[in-house]
Amino acid sequence: MNVLWSLFLVFSRVALFSWGGGPASMGLMQREAVDMGWVTVEEFGDALAIGNALPGPIAPQVSAYIGYKMAGTWGAIAAVSGTIVPTTILMLVMIIFFFGIKDSPTVAAMLKAVRPVIVGLLLWTTYVMAYSVFSVSKLGWGNGLVQNWDKVIIAIIAFALLTLTEVNPVWLVIAGAVLGYFLYR
Repeated sequence: MNVLWSLFLVFSRVALFSWGGGPASMGLMQREAVDMGWVTVEEFGDALAIGNALPGPIAPQVSAYIGYKMAGTWGAIAAVSGTIVPTTILMLVMIIFFFGIKDSPTVAAMLKAVRPVIVGLLLWTTYVMAYSVFSVSKLGWGNGLVQNWDKVIIAIIAFALLTLTEVNPVWLVIAGAVLGYFLYR
């Protein structure tokens, strides 16, 4: 199958089966892109970091990264189109019916079960990324955490700042990039 069409279809599937917005789609997007062999877990983490450093929605940014890696500019266009076109059309259709169903007990019941699934997807994405950052394959989690103590501290500080202050995440990403430039070059 043509790579452009594959990019469009895979990212359409991710967009149509991800509930909860762009960040919630990252778990499914990662699984699909890695399973297709388009990126490694580490490359997906890089795409996520770059996307979080930019303004705007994360899903099209990460899909553009993957699409570009696979097929250049046209690959990025195909992947981003797959990410936004199907859901935009679906949203336009749903707007027509929204005001008639928004207070439906059936819709409310469905969303009560879908929201925790989204939390699970976000936790899974966090786990996979944390494993790729903190573990050392031969050493496992415990020794990997000890060996990567500096990265653990950076993650804890970022989490604390996001939880306890109103700092914009962009500043943390920029600060991380500057810190990385000086510490890990």
